[in-house]
Amino acid sequence: MRNSHSILLILNDTPNTGIMRYYLLLVFCFAIPIQIFAQPQPVKNSLTLWYKKPAGSWDQALPVGNGKLGAMIFGGITNERIQLNEESVWTRRDTMLDQQSALAFIPEIREALFNEKVVLAEELTKEHVLSNRLPSGTNTYQTLGDLYLKFEDMPADLARNYCRTLDLNNAKVNVTYSIGKTVYLREVFSSAPDQALVIRLSASQSGQLSLQAALHRPGDGAQIWSENGVIKMREHVGQKRGVIFETWLYPKARGGTIRWENNNWIVEQADEVIFYLVAATNYHGQDPEVECRRRIENLSLKRYEQIYEHHISDYHRLFNRVHIELGSSQASLFATDERIDAVKRGLNDPDLVELYFQFGRYLLISSSRPGSLPANLQGLWCDGLNPPWNSDYHININLQMNYWPAEITNLPECHEPLFDFIQRLVTNGQKTAQTIYGCRGFVAHHTTDLWYPTSPFGLPVYGMWPMGAAWLVQHPWEHFVFNGDTLFLQDRAWPLMKQAALFFVDFLVPDPRTGLYVSGPSMSPENSYLTRNGERVSMTMGPSMDQQIIYNLFTNCIHASEILDQDPGFRDTLISMRSQLMPVKIGNDGRIMEWREEYPEAEPGHRHISHLFALHPGIQYTFEKTPEYMKAAQKTLEYRLQHGGGHTGWSRAWIINFYARLRQSNKAYDNLQALIGSSTLPNLFDNHPPFQIDGNFGGCAGIAEMLLQSHEHVIRILPALPDKWSDGHIKGLKTRGGFEIDISWQNGRMTALKVTSRLGLTCCLVYGSRTLEFQTNIGETYFINQNLERMY
Repeated sequence: MRNSHSILLILNDTPNTGIMRYYLLLVFCFAIPIQIFAQPQPVKNSLTLWYKKPAGSWDQALPVGNGKLGAMIFGGITNERIQLNEESVWTRRDTMLDQQSALAFIPEIREALFNEKVVLAEELTKEHVLSNRLPSGTNTYQTLGDLYLKFEDMPADLARNYCRTLDLNNAKVNVTYSIGKTVYLREVFSSAPDQALVIRLSASQSGQLSLQAALHRPGDGAQIWSENGVIKMREHVGQKRGVIFETWLYPKARGGTIRWENNNWIVEQADEVIFYLVAATNYHGQDPEVECRRRIENLSLKRYEQIYEHHISDYHRLFNRVHIELGSSQASLFATDERIDAVKRGLNDPDLVELYFQFGRYLLISSSRPGSLPANLQGLWCDGLNPPWNSDYHININLQMNYWPAEITNLPECHEPLFDFIQRLVTNGQKTAQTIYGCRGFVAHHTTDLWYPTSPFGLPVYGMWPMGAAWLVQHPWEHFVFNGDTLFLQDRAWPLMKQAALFFVDFLVPDPRTGLYVSGPSMSPENSYLTRNGERVSMTMGPSMDQQIIYNLFTNCIHASEILDQDPGFRDTLISMRSQLMPVKIGNDGRIMEWREEYPEAEPGHRHISHLFALHPGIQYTFEKTPEYMKAAQKTLEYRLQHGGGHTGWSRAWIINFYARLRQSNKAYDNLQALIGSSTLPNLFDNHPPFQIDGNFGGCAGIAEMLLQSHEHVIRILPALPDKWSDGHIKGLKTRGGFEIDISWQNGRMTALKVTSRLGLTCCLVYGSRTLEFQTNIGETYFINQNLERMY
C-alpha cells in the first residue's frame, strides 16, 4: 500500500473517540484540496467515495448493506433521510400460470416459423403460450421505509467543512460538518454478524445533540408505535397479499434525555446517540416480531465497539482478499462526482478505476451473502413501492451479470445465494417444461421473482425465451471449476445442470432443411428483425444465442459427468446431440448472424449483443480454436457500436468483457471510460438509465478480465492491459483450476508473478508469446519472473 495513503489509513476508523478523529476528518475533506497548490504529491484515496454536500436525490445517496438489510444515506444536515431495504419485502399477487393450451400449439408455431410465417407464429404465441395472468408480469421488491433524523438546531446554512464519505475499506458511511466550534460526526454501517443497521451520532463538545427520529413508509398501510423503549413499524405489504415485515428502532443515548412523543424519539442535549435498526419478514416462515426481538436483545448486551469490531472483521474477511493499483492521478484529490465528470471530459483517472472495481466488490458483498437472497436488478437497494422493472430478477442477462465478478474477484461465498435461487426455480420450472412444451427437465424464461415463476409471459419480443435456466446453471459449474469442490458438483451443481440439459434433449428439433438440431420457438433477447415483407418480428427457430448456450450447457454437463463418473448414457446422448447442433453462421458481411437467416436488423445498435454469448461469458470462441469467429465477433461488436450500441450501462459493461476476450486492450479501456463517464451516477451506481446494478458488476468483472483470463485451459497474464495502465499491481484474483494470482507490471510489461495453488493441479501460464507449465502442490506458492521463469 502506498505511503501517500497515510491520511486515509488514519481515517479508516478504528472505534476511537476524541477530538483527533474530528480534526483528521476535517483535514481529509477540506485541507487536502487547498494543499493542491502547496503539495504536488496527491493523497491516495482509492478506497473512499467522498462528496462536499448532501445527496440531492436517491441516486446520489451512499449505500450500505449486509446481504439482507440495506440503507441509502443522504447526509442531510438539518434533515437526514436514511432509506431502508430488507431483501424479502416483496408483494405477492395471483400465481402466474402456464397456459394449458400451449402444448397443442407449439408444433404449429414451429411449423410457421420454419416456413417464415413469423407474424402468424407470434399471434399464436400471444394467444396460446404467453401467460396473461399478471398484466404487469412479476411481483415487486419494495422499500422497507425510511428513518428520518431532524436536527432543528442545525441550520444547514451555518454548517461548514461538510464531508460525506463511503469508506470501502470499512464498509461505513461518515458524514461530518462543523457548526460554530462543534464538529459533528454521523457514522452508519450495516452489520452482517449482528444483522443490524447501526447509526452513531457524536459531537466534539458535550450536550450538542438534539434531534427527533421517526420511521416512515410510503402509503398508509404501516403501523408505527413505541413499546418497551423501541419504535416499531409493521405492515402487510401489497394490499395484504405480500410479506409481513417488522422494523424496530432501538436508541441508546449518552448524556441528555430521550423520550417518545408523537411517533418520534425526542433526544435533547445528548453527548452521543446510537440507533440500532433491525428488520425481518415472514417470508422464510419466521415470526418477524420474534426475530426482531431476538436481534435487539442481542444488541442491547453489546458495546458499540464490539459491534463495530465484529462488523469490520467479518467484512475484511471477504473484501481484503483483493488489492489493486493501476497508477496515480491528481484527480484523486477531488470529490467523486467531480472525478466522474472529469472522466466524461476525457481524463485518465486510474485511481477512479480502482475505486470503481472495489466498489463493485463492495456491492456484491453488501447485497449477496450466504443465506441471503441473490442481488436483484438493483442489488439490495430500491426506493419506493414501484421501482423500475419491479426490481425483480431478469434472467436473460441481468441476474447472471450480477455474479460475473464472484469467482474471479475472490468472492465465491457471495455466489451461493444464486445457487439457492436456481434450486428454488426447479419445481416450477419442471411444471412449465411439461405443461408448455411436453418436455422433461426444467425451464425458466426471461424474468422471475421471489415466488419463482418460470412461465413465459408478456410479449414475444422478450417473453418467448426458454433459455433462462440453461444460462443460470453455468454459474454453479463455474463455481466448481474455480474451486474444485467435487462434493458441491455432486450434490448441487450436477443435479441442476442435468435438469436444464434434459429439457433440451426433449426440446430440440431438427431443422427441415439441414436435419441439424435447433431450439425454438424462441427469440434473441429483446431484439427484433425485419422479414422479407418488411414486418418487424422477433421470434425464430435456432437463434444464435440459443445454439451457443445449449452448446455451452451440453459441454459443461459432459465434463461434469466425466468428473463424477456418472450417467454415461446421458453423457453419450449429449455428445451425440451436441455434434448435431446447427452451427452459428457468419454472414456475407463477415459478422456473426443473430438469427438463422441474414435478416435486416430493426435496431442495429440494440443493447443486447446476445449472439456473442460464445465469446463471453461462454468460452466456445477463442483465437486458438475458432479464429474465424473471433474475427467475426470483432466485426459484430464494431457494427453495434457504430450504430449506437452500449447506450445502457450494463450493455457497455458487457462490451468491456467482449473486448477483453478479444485482447483489444485499448478498446476495452475506451469502453470502460465510457461506462464510468456516461453511464455512472454520482454515487458510482450504474445508470441503465435509471439505476440498475448489473453494470457495476459487469464493469468490475471486465476490469478483472482485462488483467487475467483462464477460460482456455491456460492462465493468461495481462491479456488486455491498456496503454494507460502502464504501471500497476493486482493481488488476489482467482482462476479456474483453483489458482490465486498476484501480478506486478511496469512500463506495460509484467515484472513479477505470484501463483498460489489451492487444488494442486497443473498450472499453465501464458504471457505474450511465452508459456510456462508446471505441476503444483496444494497450498504452495510459486514465484515467476518477467521472463515467465520460475524463480525458486
